[in-house]
Amino acid sequence: MLSDLTTVLLIEDNATDASLIQQALANATDSRFKVEWVTRLAEALKRLELSPIDVVLLDPRLPDCEGVGAFDQVFKAAPDSLILLLGAADDETIVRTVTKAPVDTHWLPRALHYVNTRKATEHVLRAAEEALFEAKERAQVTLNSIGDAVLTTDLQGNVTYLNLVAEEMTGWPREEALGHPLAEVFRIIDGTTLQPATNPAERAIREDRTVGLAADCVLIRRDGFESAIEDSSAPIHNRLGQVSGAVIVFRDVTQSRAMAQKMAHLAQHDFLTGLPNRLLLTERLAQAIGLAHRHKKQVALMFLDLDFFKHINDSLGHAIGDRLLQSVAARLAGCIRATDTLCRQGGDEFVVLLAEIEQPHDAAHVANKLLNTLAAPHMIGGHELHVTLSIGISIYPQDGRSVDTVMQNADTAMYHAKASGRNNYRFFKADMNTRAVQRLMVEGNLRRALKQREFVLHYQPQIDLDSGLMSGAEALIRWQDPVQGLVYPAEFIPVAEESGLIVPIGKWVLREACLQIRSWLDAGLPAVPVAVNVSAVELRSKNFVADVAQILRETRVEARYLELELTESVLLQDADSSAEILDELKAMGVRIAMDDFGTGYSSLSYLTRFPIDVLKIDQSFVGKIDTHPDDAAIVSAVISMGRSLNQQIIAEGVETSAQLDFLRAQKCDTGQGYQFSHPLCADDFGRLLTPETGTPRQQPLVS
Repeated sequence: MLSDLTTVLLIEDNATDASLIQQALANATDSRFKVEWVTRLAEALKRLELSPIDVVLLDPRLPDCEGVGAFDQVFKAAPDSLILLLGAADDETIVRTVTKAPVDTHWLPRALHYVNTRKATEHVLRAAEEALFEAKERAQVTLNSIGDAVLTTDLQGNVTYLNLVAEEMTGWPREEALGHPLAEVFRIIDGTTLQPATNPAERAIREDRTVGLAADCVLIRRDGFESAIEDSSAPIHNRLGQVSGAVIVFRDVTQSRAMAQKMAHLAQHDFLTGLPNRLLLTERLAQAIGLAHRHKKQVALMFLDLDFFKHINDSLGHAIGDRLLQSVAARLAGCIRATDTLCRQGGDEFVVLLAEIEQPHDAAHVANKLLNTLAAPHMIGGHELHVTLSIGISIYPQDGRSVDTVMQNADTAMYHAKASGRNNYRFFKADMNTRAVQRLMVEGNLRRALKQREFVLHYQPQIDLDSGLMSGAEALIRWQDPVQGLVYPAEFIPVAEESGLIVPIGKWVLREACLQIRSWLDAGLPAVPVAVNVSAVELRSKNFVADVAQILRETRVEARYLELELTESVLLQDADSSAEILDELKAMGVRIAMDDFGTGYSSLSYLTRFPIDVLKIDQSFVGKIDTHPDDAAIVSAVISMGRSLNQQIIAEGVETSAQLDFLRAQKCDTGQGYQFSHPLCADDFGRLLTPETGTPRQQPLVS
């Protein structure tokens, strides 16, 4: 704004009134005015776009806009201008600042000069406020940028300021700390005697001098965390030189004392991930239980086990395995609060201690975060590795009141999470201990079953849907327990996988299937290819490919009679390693089938990356093709895709004629299920093979 010339925009459609106002301002003796006159609001708005105007004299009764609407538009266009409304004496709809008639040639210029001068003064004050704000902001940024914590008090010892470092070290947000006594926010004790230390601010105020903190002082953060500190405190004076408060500057010197505590740290932390180990976890769990007991809160303990980590470790080596553990630890650490504890129990086991929760649902929320954070693959050494978690949760006090009981029950719940399909969490329930004992019994009985040859294979025919003839079979293991009778795989395979017994059991299945094929061939029967399921543990076990080759040689079975079925999840745990193993098997002549297609990752790009001969559509889709259009569409798409990739399509779980008709209409290659035959013992299955023609049974199983 110019100090000696005031620019005025007059918005007035009445020429007489406009002339009077212009004349009054032109005759002013104590101020100079430059007046521009327009008669329409639209003209005024265009003018205001060109350059700033000091004062706007607005007649709110304009032809193109009236009343408050006109004022609002002018204010929006010139928010920094002084806007005066010209109104008649009887106009009660808007506030009058200047009356139009009669125009006082003496009063109007003086009024404008006065108001304009006042506005200029306001600009000066605003500028002063801005300068003060900038100075305060600079001080604030400076204090928040330094590495030391800064805290100030008033004369009564109440907190008046904390910088960001002080907030972090004390655990008190500034907004909450302001006005609190210093002793509440800045809690310090003697590190040796653990007794309260002398408050340095009180000494600085009392003695009116800078004082230092006693050696070996410890700051107790709001959540109870302790850190060694050094500090100094000085009095703050007002303009009269009187003491008005104190400032404390302190820093964390824990690191400088860390060398003396190094051995203790190594004894309480995992060397690979740097996380607390079981020893430190036990201490913190005991502390958390004590606090929860006093505060009537709950504590959650979560046991985490990486699914199938051993396979990756065995196939890719410990160096890759260690890097994977470090990657997992980093992701898990990002999911918990600073007041909680993530610990590496050992191997591929981690533990999360939620020191204080309101209800078990809080632990479930954290468990879901942990599962989700591991959903994305880990890129380690050029390998795309997929791992999931099985999580067991126990809650203090409902699942135990001692450290050992809470830990044991979390471990038990974790095993049940594995038994429930992995990649999930389970809360501890009292009957789990009974089932844990049963699991140990099952594991022991499985070891006995291997030695005493209690396993048998049944064979389920696979039918060519075009001819109705049998084109293959799937070998399905059964356990002939002397007490329980025939036990199906779902009841013992999970235990076999967890205990590692799946490797010798799987090797037995391969050998037994090949021996049976040899037996049929020696009997002159036209054997069909037999499919054998392979678990992730088996595929990643050492010498798997060599074992397959040796079994084929020993049984004198051609590789074309053997088909290995693997699920998508097994193949994608380490895609590169899986591809190499499958290529070796394929080179031997063994057929490869992808089992349960569509229920796993379903990355179509892997269908061309792996040497897949057969796609097996999971029975969960087949079972609903005649009732759920979406599932029927999925089945149709898989069949079409498989045909375009020259892969055989087998539909599992065919149980009704309607399902069979649909599959035939979609030109699915092969079907398997109760609609054709239940799994049969070797002798009954052999009767389906006819020696006369040298081909599998010529009488179709279905018409």
